Amino acid sequence: MNKIIPNLGSERPTDRLVHLLVGTAHGLEKRYEEALAPVGLTGPKFGALSKLVQAGSSLSLGELAERLTCVRSNITQLVDRLEADGLVERSEDPADRRTVRAGITELGLEKQIAGAKMIANLLEEVASSLKGLDLDAFERVLNALGAFNVLACYKDA
Repeated sequence: MNKIIPNLGSERPTDRLVHLLVGTAHGLEKRYEEALAPVGLTGPKFGALSKLVQAGSSLSLGELAERLTCVRSNITQLVDRLEADGLVERSEDPADRRTVRAGITELGLEKQIAGAKMIANLLEEVASSLKGLDLDAFERVLNALGAFNVLACYKDA
């Protein structure tokens, strides 16, 4: 069976842009994960903890999934791992015992704060690499590709 391999030398400018965006996204994700590793977090764990901090109280797993743009089966697995790490606690919803809520623990809050500092450092590094660029134009390009923007929690957190 012959495989069709695109001729990268004759790409349209948009093809090159897509390749650059994909490569950059992978690189940023890798740097994000590396920034969080020293505090023992992954991107999805940090994201979930951050949503709980922003909420100011526990959230149902459905609410947390919605805020993370994540399917419920993945959020259950993510909360399982967070709970095993002592970063969140599950509780029953007093209004509906069928609903499970997740609340951040003291350790979870400490890890989220430490992770936020690491991410702030990474964002400063990214910002410095973008100095002098037309960020409004860059944002317009990214917004034009908005239909492809899928922020979701990771299954392997």
